[in-house]
Amino acid sequence: MLSRIEDAGLNASAPPQQRLIDGWLVRFSPGKAKRARCVNAVASGRLAIRHKLALCEQVFAEARLPMIVRITPFSEPRELDTTLDAMGMRSFDDTRVMVRADLAPHEPPALADGLSVQWIGHEAFAQTVGALRGSPLAQRQAHGQRLANAPVPFSAYVLKRDADIVACGQVAREADLVGIYDVFTAPAARGQGFATLLCEHLLAHSTLNGAKHAYLQVEGDNHPARAVYHRLGFRDAYSYHYRTLDPSVA
Repeated sequence: MLSRIEDAGLNASAPPQQRLIDGWLVRFSPGKAKRARCVNAVASGRLAIRHKLALCEQVFAEARLPMIVRITPFSEPRELDTTLDAMGMRSFDDTRVMVRADLAPHEPPALADGLSVQWIGHEAFAQTVGALRGSPLAQRQAHGQRLANAPVPFSAYVLKRDADIVACGQVAREADLVGIYDVFTAPAARGQGFATLLCEHLLAHSTLNGAKHAYLQVEGDNHPARAVYHRLGFRDAYSYHYRTLDPSVA
C-alpha cells in the first residue's frame, strides 16, 4: 500500500517539466512545490551516483533552479542519502506522509448558517491558494499549469463564510486512493475549525466517488496541521526529506 501511495503522490505532483535520467525522475517546474522541482530517485539505473547527479545538475542549471534531491524509504540506490550527506548536501524539510486506510461512504457534515463549500476550477484555485500564501505570480501560474496538465483528476474547493474565502483545499483521485492537497486557512480565520470542516467535506465527497484510502503530505514541524489530521483519523505512514547544498535558496 505505501509504495502505491508514493506512486500516487508522484502522479499527483507531476509537472510538464520533467524527464528521466537513468531511472531518476527529474522535475524542474518553476512553481512553489518542491515535489515538482526535485530529483525523485525511483530506480537505481546503471550509472554511478556522482555521474548521474552531474547530469541532473545540468538540467537544474538550465532551468535556473537549485538542484534538490528528494529522499524517501523507496529511493534508489539505498546508499543515496549517505552519499549526498558525504558530498555536503544538507537535509531539510522533514515531511510526513499520513494515511487513513478505513474510509467508508458517508455524507459531509452539515454547515452552519453563512458557510458554504464551493467547487472552483484549476486556475482559479491556483490563484486563490497562491494569494492566501502570498506566492508570487510565476509560482501561481506554474501551479495552475501543473493542475491543468495533471495525469490524475483534481477537484478543488473553497470554504466560504458569506462572501469571504476562509479555507481552500483539493483532492487528487486515483482508483480508490484520494490525496488531500493544498489545504490552507486564511490567516484571519485560523483557530476556528475551518480546515477540519473543509477536510471532512473533501473526504466525504471522495468516499461517495469510490475512495477507500486517503493520504496527505505535511511538514513534520507543522504541529497545528498534524493535530487536525490526527483528529480526522490520519496516522504517520512514512517520512521523506530533501537534500541540497544550500537550503536557504531552495
